[in-house]
Amino acid sequence: MVSFRFPFSFPQPPKHTPPTYSSSSSATSRPFSATAAAVAIAAGAAAVAGVAAATHNSTNQAHPFLQNALNLFFANRSLPLWGSLSLNYTSSSVVDSKTGASFPSVLDDSRLLLGIGLRRKRVFGLKNIDVYAFGIYADDRDIKELLSEKYGKLSVSELQDNKEYSDDLLETDIGMTVRLQIVYGRLSISSVRSAFEESVGSRLRKFGGSDNQELLQTFTSQFKDEYKIPKGSVIDLSRERGYVLRTTIDGKEVGSIESKLLCKSLLDLYIGEEPFDKEAKEDVKLNLASLLHK
Repeated sequence: MVSFRFPFSFPQPPKHTPPTYSSSSSATSRPFSATAAAVAIAAGAAAVAGVAAATHNSTNQAHPFLQNALNLFFANRSLPLWGSLSLNYTSSSVVDSKTGASFPSVLDDSRLLLGIGLRRKRVFGLKNIDVYAFGIYADDRDIKELLSEKYGKLSVSELQDNKEYSDDLLETDIGMTVRLQIVYGRLSISSVRSAFEESVGSRLRKFGGSDNQELLQTFTSQFKDEYKIPKGSVIDLSRERGYVLRTTIDGKEVGSIESKLLCKSLLDLYIGEEPFDKEAKEDVKLNLASLLHK
C-alpha cells in the first residue's frame, strides 16, 4: 500500500447497507480549513508515534504486518508527513471535489491514477470557465522498469526538485494516459480541435521547430465534427509503448500516431514546465515518486 497525496475524495461505501448507484449516493466533498488539516495531520502523527513507542522496541510476531509498517515508518522518518490518503487501488473511482467528475483509480489493469486537475479557459478576458477535468495515469510496470534503477534510491523530496526527473517523465517511453472529462455543457468538438491546434502546436514548435504543421494537422483532424461531446464525455489521450499517441472518444478509438515529439508535446501540457494545472503536476510527481519507493 502506498500513501498518496490527493486533493480529492474517495467514495466511501455505506456502513450497514449495500452500495447503490443512484445520484443520491454519489460521493461529494468540500474544502476543509488549513487548521483542520493541521489538527488531523498532527493527530495522525501522534497516533503513529504512540503506537510506535509501544511496539517499536519489541518484535510482534503475532502481527507481522503491523511490525513491517512500523519498520517502514521508522526507515522513512525523514520524509514529510503529508495530509495524504492511503491508496491501495481497491476503490473503483476517485471524485474530483471541484467538479464532481469521477475517475477510475486504475485504467487497463496497470495504469494508476496519479493526479487530477482542471482545465480553465478565460472567455473575452472576463470570466474563467471550467472546460474539463483531467486525470493523469501512468503504467506501474513501466515506471518500475524504466525509472527505478535511475531514481529509486533518491528520496521523494530529492525527486520533487530534480529537473532531470521531470524531463524523463516526458521523454521516457512510459505508458501514460491523460483522461479528459468534459464539464462544460456547451463545448463543441470544433472548440477542442481549435484548442489543441493552439496548445499542442505551440509545444511542437517549442520542442521541434516550425516545420511540424503536417504532424499537428494529422493529430487535430482526428477530432471530426461528427463526434458529439456533451457534458460527461470522456476523451483519452494515451502514450503507448513505442511512442504511439492513441486517441479515444467515449471508448471509441479515433486515431493512433507514432511520434515521440507529439507524445512529448501533448504530455507537456499537463506535466511540463507550464502545465494547465500546477497542483495536478506536483501531485503526479509526488505520487509517481512514491511508486518508485514501493
